[in-house]
Amino acid sequence: MRAFMVKIDNIELGEFPLLLAPMEDVSDPPFRAVCKEHGADLMYTEFISSEGLIRDAIKSRQKLDIFDYEKPIGIQIFGGDEDAMALSAKIVDATKPDLLDINFGCPVKKVVCKGAGAGVLKDIDLMIRLTKACVNSTSLPVTVKTRLGWDEKSKNIEEVAERLQDVGIKALTIHGRTRAQLYKGEADWTLIAKVKNNPRIKIPIFGNGDIDTPEKALEYRNRYGVDGIMIGRAAIGYPWIFREVKHYFATGEIMAMPTIEERLQAIRKHLQGALAWKGPKLGILEMRPHYASYLRGLSHVKEFRTRLVTTDSIEEIERIFNDIQEYYIRTAEMV
Repeated sequence: MRAFMVKIDNIELGEFPLLLAPMEDVSDPPFRAVCKEHGADLMYTEFISSEGLIRDAIKSRQKLDIFDYEKPIGIQIFGGDEDAMALSAKIVDATKPDLLDINFGCPVKKVVCKGAGAGVLKDIDLMIRLTKACVNSTSLPVTVKTRLGWDEKSKNIEEVAERLQDVGIKALTIHGRTRAQLYKGEADWTLIAKVKNNPRIKIPIFGNGDIDTPEKALEYRNRYGVDGIMIGRAAIGYPWIFREVKHYFATGEIMAMPTIEERLQAIRKHLQGALAWKGPKLGILEMRPHYASYLRGLSHVKEFRTRLVTTDSIEEIERIFNDIQEYYIRTAEMV
């Protein structure tokens, strides 16, 4: 492993940081807490609409919730209007995260249609103006997450990276797909490597896309020379991916899969966080999609999963957790 410290402005992140991707309806405080416990070095909030922040929309404002134990943490915003982005940057500044991140990569149609997220990839001059507006409106380090380009004919990330650096961003995360690809096909990291190897580029470059095993993380680190890796979908229901990557980097050995006790410990922590942050009713409801991910790969799990997503009782959920533990410990002993 390389011997120098990766820094975003004055934020020290270690020699090869692992970042948790900002994922809509996933990267909330309860989920982030579990990922932090298992080794995420830098995390981001779900992306927040600049228009929503200005309108004081309840959902947008709630996404500003950050906690000391999460640090360093970035708040991510998106939008297509310079004035709205500038004002949002001021609002974020007052919340005192460690950095402000701008989303120019979300491919979802409802975001793109508003000229935001990956929609900005069709107008690079606008992207630069939006970024500059944020840089000029906050004392926080500003970073950007984006894609290779709009489509195969417009993979302009090399030009974009230089121009973003020139207006003051302190780090850049690149997802190795175009907007047209959405999440299909294999992420192409070759252009990410070209950005990293550009002698004009002085800021950290983080790669994103398809990192789902420790072996791939090491291969991509060595092959493409990025400063760190951002992990998204692979962490859903499997926060251990961060510790497993770090262990593999350090020892060359694959860690054992999490035990049933470890899985349930993570589920319980996530659930308790959801209950505390959203309240009992919404906390139970929003936790339901996560059970399948946490229990993925276990045999005969369908019955337990069905019970978990059809009860509104915290006490019953805890009974189901105990039943799961007893069942898998018992069946393991029988093997």
